[in-house]
Amino acid sequence: MSENNADLRRHLRVQWQRLALVAAVLLVLWLCFRLFSSILLPFVVAAGLAYFLDPVVARLERAGVNRTVGTLLVLLAFIVTVILFVLLLYPVIAAQAAAFITNLPTYIQTVQTDFAKSMQALQHRLPYSLRTKLQDLASNQASTLVSYAGKAATNIIGSGFAVVNVLTLLIVTPVVTFYFLRDWPSIIRHVDGWLPRPYEGLIRAQALEVNKILSAWIRGQAICCLALAAIYAIGLTIIGLDLGLIVGLTAGVLSFIPYVGTVLGSITAILLSLSQNAGWHGVISVLTVFAVGQGLNDYVIQPRFLGDRVGLSAVWVIFALFAGGAAFGFLGIMLAVPVTATLGVIARFWLRRYLQSPLYLDAPPE
Repeated sequence: MSENNADLRRHLRVQWQRLALVAAVLLVLWLCFRLFSSILLPFVVAAGLAYFLDPVVARLERAGVNRTVGTLLVLLAFIVTVILFVLLLYPVIAAQAAAFITNLPTYIQTVQTDFAKSMQALQHRLPYSLRTKLQDLASNQASTLVSYAGKAATNIIGSGFAVVNVLTLLIVTPVVTFYFLRDWPSIIRHVDGWLPRPYEGLIRAQALEVNKILSAWIRGQAICCLALAAIYAIGLTIIGLDLGLIVGLTAGVLSFIPYVGTVLGSITAILLSLSQNAGWHGVISVLTVFAVGQGLNDYVIQPRFLGDRVGLSAVWVIFALFAGGAAFGFLGIMLAVPVTATLGVIARFWLRRYLQSPLYLDAPPE
């Protein structure tokens, strides 16, 4: 009996130690995000780039290239590619932005004229009482909406510059990425050595599942976003839309949030098309471009590069991105998908344990 009591006490002590360890880790992570969120962004970006580029460096290392040399070559190739991409697109983007600023008064006047005509045509079809209420509502709320939009734009711009320090990203991120990428196998070995020995196989299996989901989502989603950006930018440029390149690239990049990039890009392109040319032929052309792009993404690109390996539904990805942005800003958006993938793997593991446990399988007592 005394041995059983001792075993029970030891078991309870181990359980409390586990709970205390998990609570301490979560508390430390939360404090780090709260206290150092303004300076963590370059390090998070560097870790993401190292995770993204590690398979290429590992392949070079298997081919006999030194890890440091391979890291330097891959990182330089990545930086040169980004710089060339920016230099090639910058003249076109700058020209479109200048043309947009020059033609902005014309666009506003065209939109106001078309809107006034539409409202006039709509007023003739509505009862007098409803028409009066709509006019009062529009006149009372117009200034409020304009003021709210101005404040929102100011907050977005201000917070963007506060959170994303461009100089810090450009200087610190490549350096930290180099060290992360060079020491990636050593980091993994150290973390693996800290695992509790009785559960190392179980934890390693869950970590491999998280890695499989993350690698499929990050690399596959990057390819999908680039493909959509190219399709939208080329399509909108072909139909002659002003700012077509900028709108297409932005819509493609924002497509990492499922359907958000396509919806925002199509609405922006439709408004630009209406301000540029009266009539519905431009709107139909814009909708055709986005319909073709979304169709290719749903039935060709995503099945090829994502498939069924992701394990993240669109609803959870959207919720995670918005929740991360609300909690920690841009840093939360960067960490939303990895955290969601990890929580999803843990939840599925405990669900399997529950479905095999006596709590689920045993019959209730009579």
